[in-house]
Amino acid sequence: MEQLEQRLGYTFRDRAYLETALTHSSYANEQPHKSASNERLEFLGDAVLGFCAAKTICRLYPDMPEGGMTRLRSELVCEASLYQVAQALDLGSYIHLGKNEIYNGGRERHSIQADCVEAIIAAIYLDGGLESAERFINERILKDVRAGHRPARTDFKTQLQELLQQAGGAAPVYSIVDEQGPDHNKTFTARVALHGGAEARGVGKSKKEAEQAAARAALEKLQN
Repeated sequence: MEQLEQRLGYTFRDRAYLETALTHSSYANEQPHKSASNERLEFLGDAVLGFCAAKTICRLYPDMPEGGMTRLRSELVCEASLYQVAQALDLGSYIHLGKNEIYNGGRERHSIQADCVEAIIAAIYLDGGLESAERFINERILKDVRAGHRPARTDFKTQLQELLQQAGGAAPVYSIVDEQGPDHNKTFTARVALHGGAEARGVGKSKKEAEQAAARAALEKLQN
């Protein structure tokens, strides 16, 4: 935990918050653990992150219309952005996962790592207050936009569509091929079919998020 705290740039007074933030539901519900999962912290962290991002956008872009601010906030706090933060922190090495989730590659799953970042934000908020959480968010998630750089486009579906159009190919076809979990915390798997029989898959907390993840995976295949 000390090593992770160094990477986070924050030392917890009560490390139980951090332990809970790192506990995936697959581990929490597995015998003999039966501990609290990070789902509630993820919910709170999402709200804290959204507030801090909105605050930063309002300050940096006083003339930006509401629609533009909404789109920019979505780009800043999207799964892809949070996954990059998780990668930089090597969160995959610290997350507590159930045996089946580990077997199915959960330690590398983008959605799990992104959710863990939100849970850590909540853990810092509960342990040290809004100022500490905002400092972490500014340094790890909003650093580029605060320096005057807009985030790269994260609409992977549009990027894939444009790339295929340029190559004279047919439009990609998306479908939801799997969904798991309770109604309040579902995980969706999307499949995108490309001309010629190629395909890619992606996972997300919503159908739209899963389709974006699938499009991203397809782009990576086509560009490699």
